[in-house]
Amino acid sequence: MRVALQEAKKAYKKGEIPVGAIIVKEGKIIGRGHNLKETTKDPTQHAEIVAIRDAVKSLGDWRLNGATMYVTKEPCVMCAGAIIEARIERVVLGVIDREKGAFGGKFNILNILGAKIIVEKEVLSQESKKLLLSFFENLRRGG
Repeated sequence: MRVALQEAKKAYKKGEIPVGAIIVKEGKIIGRGHNLKETTKDPTQHAEIVAIRDAVKSLGDWRLNGATMYVTKEPCVMCAGAIIEARIERVVLGVIDREKGAFGGKFNILNILGAKIIVEKEVLSQESKKLLLSFFENLRRGG
């Protein structure tokens, strides 16, 4: 999760909402990503999607069976769908998202679809929350 937080800090420095994600398989990081939505002007460039694309490229296969994603904020429905489609086995998340979270924060897509993914919540959540709060406070001040 600390590496995912490093990715979130990269997003912060770019003026992006500071969310970071990494994907690990067999003890090795195979994918990294942070939000790039503003930078690329592409609404699909969430940290999770960027990390999945990186992992797929790294493995040469879209199936990420046996992989774990570490993400600093609970995935939205788009990202949760991509995680399910990529067959990621486990998701470790930081901050719960009560507005858009799809793994229990707002609703649970896993229950809706009957998907079997292990979800671990609120890992290093205070660090993730602090980064997000700092970003939005800075944004409100015009920075």
